[in-house]
Amino acid sequence: MSEIKDKIQETRSKYRITARQCRGARGLLGMSQRDLAVASGVHLQTLLDFEKGHRIPRGPTMQAVVRALEDAGIVFIPANGGGQGVRLKEPEDEQSEA
Repeated sequence: MSEIKDKIQETRSKYRITARQCRGARGLLGMSQRDLAVASGVHLQTLLDFEKGHRIPRGPTMQAVVRALEDAGIVFIPANGGGQGVRLKEPEDEQSEA
């Protein structure tokens, strides 16, 4: 039973980002809020409210936003003593050269 709870918590935290991370990710990608709404299938007003700090999207909605940004090339960095962050993935052709 403990393993199941751990897995649920791991999944929840994987798909949890802050409004700052969302804005930063969009900025790195040059993506508008409208573009993210379309890519994620999330209503534009929900994104606007989230980024302004007026609401925190529920699980499936947050998951859709995170997946859309990750699919576009974003990596979310968890708080690991240095604070949360966001960066671009390395292009695959650069990874294979290393």
